Amino acid sequence: MSGTRLLVGFFALILGLVGIALGLVYAAGHGAFGSHEGPGEIVGTYREPEAVAAAAARVAAAADDVGVPRPKQVLFGDFHVHTTYSYDAFLFSLPGLIGEGAHPPADACDFARHCSALDFFSINDHAEGLSPLHWKETVDSIRQCAAVASDPANPDLVPFLGWEWTQQGTTPENHYGHKNVVLAGLSDEEIPARPIASAPPPEGPPLLARGLLALRYRHPRIHDLAVDITERAAIPVCAEGVATRELPADCTEVAPTPADLFAKLDEWGVPSIVIPHGTTWGIYTPPGTTWDKQLEGASHDPERQSLLEIYSGHGDSDVYRKFRAVEFDENGEAVCPAPSDEYLPTCWRAGEIIRERCLSEGLVASECEERAATARIHAAQAGSSAHLVVPGAIGSDWLDSGQCRDCDQPAFNYRPGGSAQYLLSLGNFDEDEDKPRRFRFGFIGSSDNHTGRAGSGYKEVERPGMTDSMAPPFGPLARLLRPAPEEPAAASRPFDVETSQLASFQRSETERLMSFFQTGGLVALHAEGRDRAAIWEAVQRKEVYGTSGPRILLWFDLLNPPGSAGRTAPMGSEVAMQANPIFQVRAVGSFEQQEGCPEASARALGPDRLARLCKNECYHPGDVRRPITRIEIVRVRPQQDPAEDPSELIEDPWRTFECELDGAGCSVTFEDDSFGRAGRESVYYARAYEAPALAINAGGVRCTYDDDGNCISVNLCSAQPASDDCLAEHEPRAWSSPIFLDYTGKPPENPEEAALARLSPLPR
Repeated sequence: MSGTRLLVGFFALILGLVGIALGLVYAAGHGAFGSHEGPGEIVGTYREPEAVAAAAARVAAAADDVGVPRPKQVLFGDFHVHTTYSYDAFLFSLPGLIGEGAHPPADACDFARHCSALDFFSINDHAEGLSPLHWKETVDSIRQCAAVASDPANPDLVPFLGWEWTQQGTTPENHYGHKNVVLAGLSDEEIPARPIASAPPPEGPPLLARGLLALRYRHPRIHDLAVDITERAAIPVCAEGVATRELPADCTEVAPTPADLFAKLDEWGVPSIVIPHGTTWGIYTPPGTTWDKQLEGASHDPERQSLLEIYSGHGDSDVYRKFRAVEFDENGEAVCPAPSDEYLPTCWRAGEIIRERCLSEGLVASECEERAATARIHAAQAGSSAHLVVPGAIGSDWLDSGQCRDCDQPAFNYRPGGSAQYLLSLGNFDEDEDKPRRFRFGFIGSSDNHTGRAGSGYKEVERPGMTDSMAPPFGPLARLLRPAPEEPAAASRPFDVETSQLASFQRSETERLMSFFQTGGLVALHAEGRDRAAIWEAVQRKEVYGTSGPRILLWFDLLNPPGSAGRTAPMGSEVAMQANPIFQVRAVGSFEQQEGCPEASARALGPDRLARLCKNECYHPGDVRRPITRIEIVRVRPQQDPAEDPSELIEDPWRTFECELDGAGCSVTFEDDSFGRAGRESVYYARAYEAPALAINAGGVRCTYDDDGNCISVNLCSAQPASDDCLAEHEPRAWSSPIFLDYTGKPPENPEEAALARLSPLPR
């Protein structure tokens, strides 16, 4: 009997230990050992009024130097900032990834005020992961940030509240992309009870997996992740068919399409703008996607959706190209287009990888060609996950496939059907054949930073943190971003996102992506004052422009609008006229940056916060401005007929003006003497370029070329240590918002002459 008791006792002990272990895993998975991600504490006081006044005086002096009469204030900001309240930002903050830990809303306020010295910014965390508590904390933190300002009528910093509506489709038909919502005011009457998401909260790793991960990794941040996932999992989805103002505050409100989003914002009736971004970013945009469907009916709200983020830390979305990642046959099936000198489709490269492997195994050429053809089909049909059809492929295998080879800092896996130029060229003729519907966007830049660092593009330093580009992920957490490694195989396999068990990040091509994250851009605007109302009025006028990071000063004006009594029409204007337009562009370069931080920033934040948040590098302008090298004018003649090819309507550049390299700025005046002869709408915008400079990831995948100009190897930033900033030369630049001209004269009597006027640009 004693032996039996001993055996029973042993099994009881084992069961007890198993129970304790399971209890620990269960508790860890629920976040019992972690902490809630709170809003943080705003440490810095207001920026010194003398510094704010001095910056304004320098802008006024530069405006005077290039002959700008009665200049408004030029203010710089960032309308796209994520804190670690965003689920992806939380993941990036984990050890083994960027690993910096929490960057809550308070960090964004202190960074914008004392590191980047912005005039305004907005918080735009992903609505899909924001809990009701996080939304309340965001509102409170932004209000506290605003309250720090010493003078409400002339604040040093104006913080705006907002969120990101983050929609991702699986096909061109159901994909709409990402849009930032920015709210005008901070009073209770001006703030919705909850942000509006495109989908329910992401699930994250299951309970058992996150419990085991937290206990295995034994890092406080992993336990905090378990808390974050548990909090989001407890949020119910709001009931459908209920008016948005009647829904409870503690649910996730879902608007799956832009039409639904605009309708819900209409129900709230609060002043807001909606800013599309990442429109050419192929990491999540299905190949073959274009923006045509978003110009239809309720999918576009021209009153709210009035600005477009043309540049961010995810790259440039300006230019249109005719290439496509996939094409579609008569049955609507995706097929792989042939490569050209300008573009190598990723699906085509999939076939080349398989062929090379097949031949290296000694198989006959016919068999290898058949496998290559199959791989091209699999990759074309895999959507944004084409890289997963080739087992064991790593980032360097794909060379520069999918990339815009002749673009400056393009978005990764470029989708030209979402470019700013393509959008400007479109017309929708569903409602009125004689007056087609248009996208008439103003252009801005912003950062899309995921560490709360608003306006991080002031210096090209500290790649992890100042950009979203991280060092090679390591440890168990690396699997959150990438599937487990595989052995290479000489045959492809199909990939179906609908049946895949991989999480969203694991389905994305993150390895090459790290070579396309930059420090990000800025939104600039011409305002009558510095306060919230003046900034919002400039936004509503679309008197805004974007930069790739530097604080370039830019003015673009129509000099002869009808009935103007000597007044000009600034960028963003919509003008009906008959006479040939005369334009003027003035640009002044940004200040060269000094090392380190101003003493005022150090006093405001203290040494520890200055080091962690600003990385001891702040916006710190010297007295020398960088030269403007040239000004380019882009002209777009929007479709008058849906059969018109956008590539024939976009002239880039239409005019080019070289500038004196003296740092004093550049001013040019020109006329479009073909406007009347063409007799149709025309859109114009200006790009101003600074002298070349080094920038993080400006070289993309950094190809090595053979004698025929083919990319034969790449140097990916994802393979470099965090200390390597992956610098390459680029041209810092600014984009004006367009000026939109409607032709009011009689239609041309000679259609051939009108066509000639359209197709014949003026000499450069």
